[in-house]
Amino acid sequence: MAKSKYLVIADEIKKRILEGVYPARELMPDQNSLAKEFQVSRMTVKKSLDRLASSGLIYKQSGLGTFVLGNIPIKAAGDTPANAFNGLTEQHGAEKIESKVISFEVKFPSVDIQKRLDVAKDSPVYEIIRLRIVEGDPLILEHTFMPVNLVPGLNEEILKSSIYEYLHHELKLKFGGAYRKIRACLPDEYDKKYLNASEHDPMLEFEEIVWLNNGKNIEYSTSRNRFDKRSYTVLDVNDF
Repeated sequence: MAKSKYLVIADEIKKRILEGVYPARELMPDQNSLAKEFQVSRMTVKKSLDRLASSGLIYKQSGLGTFVLGNIPIKAAGDTPANAFNGLTEQHGAEKIESKVISFEVKFPSVDIQKRLDVAKDSPVYEIIRLRIVEGDPLILEHTFMPVNLVPGLNEEILKSSIYEYLHHELKLKFGGAYRKIRACLPDEYDKKYLNASEHDPMLEFEEIVWLNNGKNIEYSTSRNRFDKRSYTVLDVNDF
């Protein structure tokens, strides 16, 4: 599958930042200039820059433009933006990701899932458990619920690649927002079996509810990883 144009542009700008073509703490070319250079729309460039901003490479100042943030000493390879909406496949590249489907069922929701997805008790939901493997290393165990009526046609083939790719490009759905909670917890039997966690390895759990731009909840999920495998980050820039 060909990489989206905005991802190609984001990769090129990232390369220029790392090579010093765009020096740290200095202004980057404006969006119109970049759009002209790459022969794309300004909206495509904005999407590329938003991706780089979420990863902490650049930041925007109203009325001034986009600055290169440069190296942050505490940044690490396993860092993931806590506010990302693009999914693991897009973050790492499809060629690096393997998705193992542990469980995939359609069922009626429990009382808790009814509340989290705001669905009726007789409205079927998907329950999905997947192990996400990055370059051969078990990284994340995902437990996901989605309403069947909002995500028609979901199947095991899609689960083995990218659910978000299917939502955005096939179903043309747009996310409106998410509420996310990150906490530490003890390993359970699934963590020990699929993430190679020991009895006393702290686990990092990422819980979220995601809704569409029409306000309907499309996902309730928890994602777990070992303490030494992944960190979540927030880039906070005062813009006043």
